[in-house]
Amino acid sequence: MSLERVRPAHPMADFFDRAGQRLRLDVPPALTDPTASSARGDLDLNPAVWERAGVAATRPAAVLVPVIERDEPTVLLTTRTRQLASHAGQIAFPGGKIDPNDESPVAAAVREAEEEIGLMPQQVEPLGYLDLYLTFSGFRILPTVARVDPDFSLALNPREVTEAFEVPLDFLMNPVNHKRSSHDWKGIRREYYAMPFENRCIWGITAGILRNLYERVYSA
Repeated sequence: MSLERVRPAHPMADFFDRAGQRLRLDVPPALTDPTASSARGDLDLNPAVWERAGVAATRPAAVLVPVIERDEPTVLLTTRTRQLASHAGQIAFPGGKIDPNDESPVAAAVREAEEEIGLMPQQVEPLGYLDLYLTFSGFRILPTVARVDPDFSLALNPREVTEAFEVPLDFLMNPVNHKRSSHDWKGIRREYYAMPFENRCIWGITAGILRNLYERVYSA
């Protein structure tokens, strides 16, 4: 049966168990070694375009994929301010570059979440990494999936984030909602995933990482 047609029955009932079984916290060598094999990222839908663009993704980064343990789990997302140098105004996960004093990509992702939205480390339980995600903007992003205690309060950093909001995990893990779209990037036609939700559009890197979460947790 095609992966695109698989929609897990009651998909969120066992999400955390499945994620814990299928994900690990082993750091891939390709995070810091551009010559190591890595197959995920903006190039997934059009690898030939990646080669034509001559992009070099060299900057290690980490993001937190915060899944809130509610009766019906949700994913916590942010909207970046329009003043930021990278991905301004876009919907994103908390995260950023990995600093030299970060003990691990997990540590970097958790630190960034605290700095950006005030999510405290003690409320975050890392479950494992998704696949390394390479971006046209030059980053090598390692997403950390985490279980988040629902009893939290946020304090947004206004220099980086304009809002934080939750989207039902059930919606994001339904492949029917994984749309394909495209736009011109420096004269090159790029394809990407988009997940329109209410009055927002989750697209690009964020949608690609969520697509990878679906494939890692729910593919056979």
